[in-house]
Amino acid sequence: MARARAVKPAARAETPKARALPKGARRTTPTPETLAALGPDRLIALILGETARNPAFKKLVSAALASLQGPDAVAAIVDRRLTALEGAQSYIDWQKRRTFTADLNATVTVILNELRPLDPAAALDRLRRFLDGADAVLNRVDDSNGTIQGVFERASDAFVEIAAGLPPEDTARVAASLVASFGDDPFGPLGSVLADMVPKLAEDALADIDSRLAQAAAALPKTGNPRSEASSRREAARAQIVRLRQAIADRRGDPDAYIALETAILPGRENRVEVARRLLDAGRAVEALDWIRRMQDPGLRIATRADLIAGFDLRGPERERQALEIEVLEKLGRTEEAQALRWARFERDLDAPMLRTFLAKLPDFDDEEALQRALDHAETFPQPHRALAFLAAWPDLRRAAKLVTERPTVWQGDQYAVLAPAADALAQDHPLPATILYRRLLDGILEFGRSAAYTHGARYLTELDGLAGRLEPGAISPDPQAYREALRREHGRKHAFWNLVRD
Repeated sequence: MARARAVKPAARAETPKARALPKGARRTTPTPETLAALGPDRLIALILGETARNPAFKKLVSAALASLQGPDAVAAIVDRRLTALEGAQSYIDWQKRRTFTADLNATVTVILNELRPLDPAAALDRLRRFLDGADAVLNRVDDSNGTIQGVFERASDAFVEIAAGLPPEDTARVAASLVASFGDDPFGPLGSVLADMVPKLAEDALADIDSRLAQAAAALPKTGNPRSEASSRREAARAQIVRLRQAIADRRGDPDAYIALETAILPGRENRVEVARRLLDAGRAVEALDWIRRMQDPGLRIATRADLIAGFDLRGPERERQALEIEVLEKLGRTEEAQALRWARFERDLDAPMLRTFLAKLPDFDDEEALQRALDHAETFPQPHRALAFLAAWPDLRRAAKLVTERPTVWQGDQYAVLAPAADALAQDHPLPATILYRRLLDGILEFGRSAAYTHGARYLTELDGLAGRLEPGAISPDPQAYREALRREHGRKHAFWNLVRD
């Protein structure tokens, strides 16, 4: 029988040598190095395939090719898309919203990446036209998740950036051209653009913008039904113009102009803190003190829709006002008055930062006595939850523990922002008061079926189990075992909770 001849294994086909990659790089991660290794033919095929599948990507590729012909060719592509947007009226349902958003983003990208490098002024004109159509676009689509609004915000930011990069006189001219749009709709994209441009304007351009804004405010109609939607919009627009003019006054370092505008829009109800802050920064501490101590108009004022839109804070936060009053007194060298206000603020609200500053400014050896007086006051404060929050955070855990154990029934489980950190702080050295607080927290969760807090409740029960062995016999009623049995008996059907508990 003939012996079979050994067959040589076939030689492996030669493959092109792979290009060296940076150390640690993955060969399948798209990078300049890995893509270059594919060669132009493979890349062209990939690009053509994606343009067939992705309309937004096709627009980007077409614009990149047009850029080789110059800015007019790119501008023509953008103009066609903007014209289509301006003429469209159909509603974009949720199924098409994602594609529509991608298309809007592609339009902005073409303006920024292809047109701007070739002709910044032309890019600015197209961005403005794009922003002018924002309301029409947003009225055609449900943008509850804010993605389309985000595209217009991107365009607004780019507009400001491009305009700020122009020569100062051109930047001022662009800002001046926006005043009319701001007066018509201060809450639209172009209105916000003008507000964002004010910090970037040259100082010699501010007076002209301020004058134009004043004229725009004066041109707003003042007649009509004050309760109508149109009237509310006008008042809101007037208020926004005033706020922008105040920003210009700040840029010009003119506190008097700021105050005059504040008084014009809120006579008798001016924001004393903002006015006094500007006077203090201008080195006019005496006037600042007069403003910060002025009595506000006691008359009631109803917060209108215009007030809410304009962002007015009609509450006048007293702590902020008093903190600035103290700062002004210190500037004037009236330290004793400042200290008296700090102590009064602490006594009234257990304001820890005020107390710390008060103690820091006392002469040596006086601070310890004052601290003990402050802690005694906190321990007897009529609002126990505020007292506990202060003592646990200061910290004086001995006094906090005493407060909890002496008043075991006053703690409310829904005050978790106070009870939870206090219980955590007390757990190491004060097991009884920590147990009281953890029980109140857990009871509050289970009794009201707060399923969203079950994870916290399971942790509180774990903490209670850990504390049980450290309690003195009879220290608390019911005892830990009886308390756990009562939980099972009363809340045993809350399976979502018990599934989180490690029995």
